[in-house]
Amino acid sequence: MRRAAIRSQERAAAELFEAVYPRLAGWCRRLVDDDGTAHEIAAEAFTRLWARWTKVEEPSGYLYVTAANLVRDHWRRLERERRAMRRFTTEEAVKEQQDSSDPSVRMLVQSLPERLRDPALLYYYADLPVQQVAALLGRNEGTVKADLHAARELLRARLGEHHDRTV
Repeated sequence: MRRAAIRSQERAAAELFEAVYPRLAGWCRRLVDDDGTAHEIAAEAFTRLWARWTKVEEPSGYLYVTAANLVRDHWRRLERERRAMRRFTTEEAVKEQQDSSDPSVRMLVQSLPERLRDPALLYYYADLPVQQVAALLGRNEGTVKADLHAARELLRARLGEHHDRTV
């Protein structure tokens, strides 16, 4: 009896992997700009899901939230590496000028406060509906909509500042 239950869980996990992994890895790829890292993040999200398989009610949502956390960790690690490299190279001024004169949307989204960044990542990059984003983050739909609006306004303002400086 126990073996049948384990096989059933393994089959369900394999079906979920087959259905969700390509999209999840593609979503991660757009966020981290590296195929290898994207696949590592997606695989790690599945590994963490499997460790909690019987406790997770919404596996797909769990995967995206876990992947978003892993992407944020990746961004933080990259930023720490960039700061360390700037300290030891003479190209610091050139790099800072490039960063300030050509902000990427990804870097702007990364700079959002976590309260705004999480809904923006799940809604705009994972293409999840507001209702599902609200459920995953444990917030009301109205709160998620307000956070998405605030994130858009903040990004618009930051992009506007960039264009005002260059014109």
